[in-house]
Amino acid sequence: MKKAFRIILSPHISEKTSGQNALGVYAFKVGEKAGKTEIKEAVRELYGVKPLKVNLIRIPAKKRLIRGKVGRRPGYKKAMVFLKEGDSIQLT
Repeated sequence: MKKAFRIILSPHISEKTSGQNALGVYAFKVGEKAGKTEIKEAVRELYGVKPLKVNLIRIPAKKRLIRGKVGRRPGYKKAMVFLKEGDSIQLT
C-alpha cells in the first residue's frame, strides 16, 4: 500500500479531465520513475478497479517571472487511466 502512494501522487483535476471522467478516463499526477504497469497495479490496489490501458504524458517545467526575477514552475508526469465501461473512481 505504501508503494502505491509513492507511484500515484494525486488526482489531476481540471475542467477537461472532469468531462473525461464521465467517459471512464481519469488523470493522475504520478512519480517521475513510475511505469505503465506499476501505475495499473497502484490503481487496482488503491481504487479497486482494473484499468484497460494507461497513457503517460510528461509536462515540462516552465519559466516564470516573479517580481522581475526568473523562477521555474516544476514539471511533472501525468497518467491517463482508461477504465472499462461501468467502472468508476470516486475522487473526492
